[in-house]
Amino acid sequence: MGVGGAAGHGRAPDTRFATVTMTATPLRIGRKDPTRIQLDWQDGASTVYTAAQLRRLCPCAHCVHELTGQRLLDPASVPDDLTQTGVELVGAYAIAVRFADGHSTGIFPWPFLREHDPAAAPASEGPEGA
Repeated sequence: MGVGGAAGHGRAPDTRFATVTMTATPLRIGRKDPTRIQLDWQDGASTVYTAAQLRRLCPCAHCVHELTGQRLLDPASVPDDLTQTGVELVGAYAIAVRFADGHSTGIFPWPFLREHDPAAAPASEGPEGA
């Protein structure tokens, strides 16, 4: 049986991942203002992060314990006026951000950036979110 033989058995191809990848790919990454990063997505949505918000979300091993997932970075230790000093593409799936505090080991994949959009976050978490 060749590649894709499942389609010959009446099953539709699994497009879940293709859909996530397409809508979770930015068309433009703006960083003119060193205090923020804006991502304009293929589906027309925009996500804006302050450098401080991204730094507090950093998923690297210095900021999140690799085995337990426990956050190691104290969000209160990140100043609200933190800036970024550079943004680089990581392949076709993420960005790496250099922050003014010297931190530069975080890799932020497109789906992670969409899922943590600050504008989509609830204003407050009640018992339902706990």
